[in-house]
Parts: sequence; C-alpha cells; structure tokens
Amino acid sequence: MASVMTERFGLGEHRVDGPPKDPYDLSACVAIVRGMANRDAQETWQRSGSTISKYFGIVLEAIFNMSGEYIRPPDMNNVHHTIRYSNRLFPYFQGCVGAIDGTHVSACVGGARADKFRGRKGDTTWNVMAACDFDLKFTYMLSGWEGSAHDARVLEHAISEPQNGFPFPPPGKYYLVDSGYANRGCFLAPYRGTNYHLRDRRRLGGDRKKEQFNYRHASLRNAIERTFGIWKRRFPILRSMHQFPLDKQAMIPVACAVLHNFIRMDPASVAQDHVSGDEDDDDASAEDDSVDADPDGVDVGESSSHLNIPQDMDMGAFRDYVTNCIHEGSSG
Repeated sequence: MASVMTERFGLGEHRVDGPPKDPYDLSACVAIVRGMANRDAQETWQRSGSTISKYFGIVLEAIFNMSGEYIRPPDMNNVHHTIRYSNRLFPYFQGCVGAIDGTHVSACVGGARADKFRGRKGDTTWNVMAACDFDLKFTYMLSGWEGSAHDARVLEHAISEPQNGFPFPPPGKYYLVDSGYANRGCFLAPYRGTNYHLRDRRRLGGDRKKEQFNYRHASLRNAIERTFGIWKRRFPILRSMHQFPLDKQAMIPVACAVLHNFIRMDPASVAQDHVSGDEDDDDASAEDDSVDADPDGVDVGESSSHLNIPQDMDMGAFRDYVTNCIHEGSSG
C-alpha cells in the first residue's frame, strides 16, 4: 500500500521502521485504525500527539481519496461463480450483482449533538451503507449519516443524489437487500413475516414456497454480513472511535474499506480470513452462513436467461416468479 500511495498517488516516501520522516507515513495511520491509541503511537514513533494526529489526518485523506480506485462496482455482465456453480442459487439469482445493507460503527460525539447519533442500542454510532460482491469486497460505501437514521432513508439518499455515485446495475440485474428495505426498483428483498433461518424452516406451518425463497435469498445476501464482519474485526477503530472531528470520523469507514479491499486482493489474505473465522459477523446467523445446508437443493442443469428481470415486470411480480420456480424445481 505504501508503494502504491507513493508511485500512483504522489505521496512521499514511506519508512517501514523508525519515526515518520514526512507527513505521508502510512504506518502510524494503519496502526491507529487497527486500535492503537494516540499516546501509544507517540511512544512508538517518538513524536508528539499533535504530530501523530497530523500524520494520521493527511494519510487518512489520501487513503479516502483512493476509494474511487479500490471501491468499484463489480462486473455486472457476468454471473458470479458463487451463483453460477450452485444448484441452489442458479438460475434463480443469476441476475444478482451483490448485496446491500447498513451497519453501525462507533462515533465519538458528545454534548447536544449526541442524541442524533444514538442507534438502537443507545450508543453513539454512524450508520454506514455499503454494497459488496460475492468475493466479500466492498463495491460501494456511503458514510456520514448519524446512527439514528433508518437504513432505508440512507439508501434513498444514496440513489437519489447523483453526486453519491451509486452504481446502478443494468436492466435485468439487481442487489439483494433485507426486509428493512422496500422490494422495488433494482432491490430484491425477502418476504416479510416469513421464516428464513434453517432452524425456523424445521417448524411446522408457514408458506413453504416463500420460506424456500427467503432461505436461499438469506444464504446469498449473507455475503454483506460476512464482509462487515471481516472489516470490523480487522479495524477495531470501527468499534471504538477515537476523538476526531466529525468530518474525519466519517472518512474512517471508507478508508478502512479501501484497506480491506486492498488486503483482499491477496489470495493468502483471503484464505487466512476464512481459516481464522473472521468471515463470521456478530450479527450474522450461523444458519444464513451455511449455504450448503439447504435440503431443497437440486441440480437444475443448463438454463437460459429467463430469470433475469423482464423490463415490463415489477420486483414484486419477479420475486413471486422466482419463488414459484424454486418451488417447482425442488418439488420436481
């Protein structure tokens, strides 16, 4: 990362060891986002707190500005191998290009402004909206909303303001979202009020067709929960924010996403994330993560593109259509 920042983004030379030689040193910034306190950084680099803060701010802004390079939309014209080679997901979700959700990261806010930042659990947080692909890399992120904001409101802002740069998929493609979002446009949500966890499906009652759809939807949408899980474990500052100005705090989740994607470019890192269990988020259900446990999985063989969204079909009708196809396939 240091060489990329130096060679491609015009930043100063990086010293791997010893104190920073110039204000563009990367190591202090990474150490802080990984949980090092400013006072510990002072001791490590033998610099004053104000100097460490200065280094951090300059490098943070530089990494944030790299988001256009490293947080990019996925290839929306091809079916991802996670879907293409799964007999539970293909062809039913072959039009899916990723998953979207909101998550809360720590905010350090005091005084009268704190109430706007209080999330569901009473802590002060930022509500960060993100999209990911099925390689568990971020493809979009919008940071800066207070923790009291509803996820649906943040998404509406993302798609309604052109300057936010939301990556709309081409016709026939869509993102998976949870039931907190509306099932419309290019966003495919599960049925509300219907079970979808594996343990719930073992119970009697309910609409079996809708449960089948919701289960497979959840097992694929779980990619965003796993991505959040790796991201938050890798960068503890997201769970315990330092006392920075609010504009700098809002930049930190995006900068951490840039670093996350950069790290995920290394196959060894991807393997290590899987082995260490970092892909399990605290909020993600173990049943959702077990995509191979679906008892209704069958070999669907070759398929045409008929399960992309026809241009004259709304998302509600498309969801019902996919639900019927899944039920017919598992019954046949």
